[in-house]
Amino acid sequence: MEAAVVDPGSSLLKAGFAIPDQTPAMIIPTQMKRMLDDGSVTDNPTVDDVAVDPVYRGYVRDWDAMEDLLHYVLYTGLGWEIGNEGQILFTDPLCTPKANKEQLVQLMFETFNISGFYASEQAVLSLYAVGRISGCTVDIGHGKIDIAPVIEGAVNHIASRRFEFGGTDLTSFLAQELGKSNPRVNLNISDVEKIKQLYSCCAEDELAYQQTLDSCPVETHTLPDGQACLFVIKIGRERYTIGEALFQPCLLGLEAHGIVDQLVRTISNVSSDNHRQLLENTVVCGGTSSMTGFEERFQKESSLSSSAIRPTLVKEMLLMGFNCTIFANSQFLYTYISTCG
Repeated sequence: MEAAVVDPGSSLLKAGFAIPDQTPAMIIPTQMKRMLDDGSVTDNPTVDDVAVDPVYRGYVRDWDAMEDLLHYVLYTGLGWEIGNEGQILFTDPLCTPKANKEQLVQLMFETFNISGFYASEQAVLSLYAVGRISGCTVDIGHGKIDIAPVIEGAVNHIASRRFEFGGTDLTSFLAQELGKSNPRVNLNISDVEKIKQLYSCCAEDELAYQQTLDSCPVETHTLPDGQACLFVIKIGRERYTIGEALFQPCLLGLEAHGIVDQLVRTISNVSSDNHRQLLENTVVCGGTSSMTGFEERFQKESSLSSSAIRPTLVKEMLLMGFNCTIFANSQFLYTYISTCG
């Protein structure tokens, strides 16, 4: 049986088998709903603490919920049989605490009785996905942004940077901005998330963004459950504000440099012998990076960078983010932790 591959993110969990040119067999929300005493699931918003998030900003924080989620994924989703468990490869976020790693290994061996375990860092796998072993990854996740230089398949942890904001913070920011322009509409966060996915985009540069503040085409969006005019909202400059926050974090109230500046500053902490190799092999991943205009803005900001070598984006392959595990699978049998010693 092929090794199972699990990528548990803060928003989505992807899982499947390490088979070449195959997309993940499962892509499901990581968030779970708490069961009531009678075994049913409630959608009643008056019930407190219904939603459970096993993974928060990239790290597992609710191990009981994570165990339940993995049990469903491995036995129901991937078809494992109890007593005939196989090997498993987990993606490992940047700067994962040692205690988390140890607890995951203990959970997999003692609870799931797996025959082999290996955790590979997400930054390394993202580079493998585009056929590189050296480069720099910018991972814009649901709850964090990781920037990691990778040299010959190894992450330079000293130079790497992790920022505690990501797609979920942009969603909250959009909700705040839409609330100002649509004060009579009560938006829930799931509606705002859908609006962000549909409308968010990046301005060409900072000047173009400033112009949207003065004049910007307005679109209307009808909420799924809305029939009256109160449920039709207007979306104007707000859709540009989301993308701009990645390049001007001050919009979120953060004292931080933009994402391209952070990339250059990260690489400046690596030996100068590796600067060109890292900057010319930059991989940007994560759902937020797919918004309209992001790549063009990133490239333009890079051309204005103070660095002597301009960051250059490496195009993603079709199955990036998952097919990378196939590259690692050739060494999996020789590097995993095995119950056989």
